[in-house]
Amino acid sequence: MSTSTTRGKYAVFPASKELGDANKEFLPLIEQGRESFPVHLVNVWVEACHKLANAGYGALIPIAYARYSPKLAVTLQPEAAINLVSLVSLAAIKVNRAAAELLPKAALEAATECKSTTDFSVWQITIEELVHTAPESVLPVLERTKTILSVLTTDQFRSWVIAGLRSTGDDTLRQIQYFSFNDAESEKWFRHEAGDVVYTDLDRRLKYYLKSLWNLRPPIRELSASTSPLSLRRISITNGVVQIPEVFPGFHGEQAELIFRAGLAHVGAHLTYSTKKFALGELKPIQVALVSLIEDARVETLAIRVFPGLKKLWLPFHVAKPSGPKLVPHLLARLARALIDDNYHDSDGWVQKGRDLFLDPANDMTDPAMCRRIGVLLGNDLGQLRAQFNSKTYVIEPPYRDDNMGLWDFGDHQGDEEDNDGIFIEAMRMNEQDDPSNNSPDENKNEQDENVEQQFHAKESESSEECESEIAVRYPEFDYLTGSERPNWTCVVEYFPDYGDSHKINRILETHTDLVNRIKNLIQSAKVSLPERLHHQSVGESLDLDACINAVISRRMGQVPDPNIYSTTERKHRDLSVLVLLDISNSTNDQVPAANTTVLELEIQATTLLAYAMSELDDPFGIAAFCSDGKENVHYYRIKNFGEAYDTNSKALLAGLKGKLSTRMGAAMRHAFRELATQQTHRRLLLIITDGEPSDIDVKDKKYLVEDARKVVHSASRLGIDTFCVGLEAGGENYLHRIFDKKNVVVIDSLDRLPERLPMLYLRLTA
Repeated sequence: MSTSTTRGKYAVFPASKELGDANKEFLPLIEQGRESFPVHLVNVWVEACHKLANAGYGALIPIAYARYSPKLAVTLQPEAAINLVSLVSLAAIKVNRAAAELLPKAALEAATECKSTTDFSVWQITIEELVHTAPESVLPVLERTKTILSVLTTDQFRSWVIAGLRSTGDDTLRQIQYFSFNDAESEKWFRHEAGDVVYTDLDRRLKYYLKSLWNLRPPIRELSASTSPLSLRRISITNGVVQIPEVFPGFHGEQAELIFRAGLAHVGAHLTYSTKKFALGELKPIQVALVSLIEDARVETLAIRVFPGLKKLWLPFHVAKPSGPKLVPHLLARLARALIDDNYHDSDGWVQKGRDLFLDPANDMTDPAMCRRIGVLLGNDLGQLRAQFNSKTYVIEPPYRDDNMGLWDFGDHQGDEEDNDGIFIEAMRMNEQDDPSNNSPDENKNEQDENVEQQFHAKESESSEECESEIAVRYPEFDYLTGSERPNWTCVVEYFPDYGDSHKINRILETHTDLVNRIKNLIQSAKVSLPERLHHQSVGESLDLDACINAVISRRMGQVPDPNIYSTTERKHRDLSVLVLLDISNSTNDQVPAANTTVLELEIQATTLLAYAMSELDDPFGIAAFCSDGKENVHYYRIKNFGEAYDTNSKALLAGLKGKLSTRMGAAMRHAFRELATQQTHRRLLLIITDGEPSDIDVKDKKYLVEDARKVVHSASRLGIDTFCVGLEAGGENYLHRIFDKKNVVVIDSLDRLPERLPMLYLRLTA
């Protein structure tokens, strides 16, 4: 009796038959397998086979082990085959019989790809971890063993598995989707581990390229996982946002970067020259496709007139040949090439007619109306030829071109995608007022040029009253289990903070009058700068060589030598930049009984006094706050930027802070260090105030975020940036000393004293 499985179902298999019924298959396999083991291990292997047979797992598992383990012994080594029995037994208990039955075959495939005992051990350990942590995901991984290991090394495979466990948490359904490659996150990190070129690897360079070429800085996002598979292959312009595939399948290395570059150059041409949308009207799907194709050719023609080098960039991706079956998609690809390649010759009359119509000297290339006229004519010709066109499976060629969704005004057809043969199925509509091509050149020039990494337009957040700013930056995150950083793993999103009562900040200063006076008295003694060497001093730590020579000369000339023959170093002024980073996670809403207020209120009071001290010292300083809602949404709030005055606006933003969400400290510090690194001062200091251990909703391993934060601090130290932490949790030394080092941490047990201690700590720290 055979057993079948259905993908996605992981029920335990019933015992299909007793082993006695299968002895005709099982016992001969044992006899055959003896030859694959050395004499001293034959009985050990036979005993392992019978151990599985008598464990009550059914007949198929011991048969599978007896069939594939001898081959594993020959491929790798006998010990590996014998040791596999414990993992098979574990899979039968923890997962199901289907996984245990498949495991010996998968192990043989892994051994064939690995070809070393060390690599095979890594694979085996990884599968064992999956059995314990995500048993429902074991079967889909085993089914794809050969495919996965043909691309990834076992170390990369382990990293990909750990990434999946990290990103899915305890969500069984998400785990199954990830390890079945039904999740975009899975494909993304699989390609990362495989070393493929993905958009996020080139993000910054590509955005600078688009900015330098067209003076455009549209928001760019990766296409969401909910987008249809066909759409995932092409760039799309939606609601003013350029959506771009994570990868272009089939393009590797330098070619992969070129297609991303070609795609964004094409997007820039559309945003510059496609100034009017086409009305859908009563056009047929084939006519829509043709009008879009002609518009692509028109904007590229105009772009090449300005930047002739773009032709060399785009032309290699036009690979259509003037032969083959006359299917509509092939004809469209041939026409696309004919309109850009002067040396391309096509004997097809329809393609030649399209080229002649497009290149007619009477055409005004600056008028998009020519595209509609030509597209309708060519579409009618195809209709008369009874050519079949399936708009639902049509994919635009060449692949660097966008899906042309942003070219069309659908009017009353907004909800009729399926009725219109689905040419734009599952695509989002671009609103006229959101079209970035309508921006004036002056508006584009006034946009901020720096910090262009992963920038989005401001939009209302659906889950809160906050507004998301233009800045959203992706950062790596360190995984201590693999000892490496996962690229682009977290996303820090800058939000506009809420305004509070600025008078509240002034009242804090009035309440702490005595402390303010003490701060004033200490300010003059605090100096931090590059030491300056002073020459010709009466006292000092070293002799001034030039002064000594002059003194000897004077003495020999019978003159009284100058006694100021020493040199010393002195710090004459302050040369320090400070960024204060406040943890405003939900725990800061806890009450502090001794102060009759919350932890967050004490943070605000302490920061108020600290800001007063820094402003009086004329130290360049910034204030920011953070919290987090998973790795894709680390909130960052700018309260005061470097170079801005500490005025009513900054005070109102400080007063308006609210405690919420979690504490993904490493990502927030990376964003803060990014800003501090731009400061041109002798010393740069990040002063972080936190009331709890790093944590987040999608992380179960407490050690994970601690080790990531520690990695960030060490990286900043190599850049010459100092980090000091003020901990507000009793017992916080355990993790804070691990992150920041003992000498860079002070834990304040009596939180009611924070407003007093913080400015004093700062003055001592920077004196």
